[in-house]
Amino acid sequence: MAKTLELHFNTELGKTVSLSVENPKEPIDEAVVKQSMAQIIASEIFTTPGGKFVTAKLARVVDRNVTDYELV
Repeated sequence: MAKTLELHFNTELGKTVSLSVENPKEPIDEAVVKQSMAQIIASEIFTTPGGKFVTAKLARVVDRNVTDYELV
């Protein structure tokens, strides 16, 4: 089972962009996630075709199960 923390941000031009963190440390601390997203926005380290990140939109953990089948 693979877990991914997805961080979604709104940009200057009203677009939504996301960053993914594989295998996040659990349990997820919502306050730390909010603070981290605010720091990412303030740092202006990322730029996209939609502009700079301006607000945090949402954060979520996605669980994924993968089952491989051998095809003969």
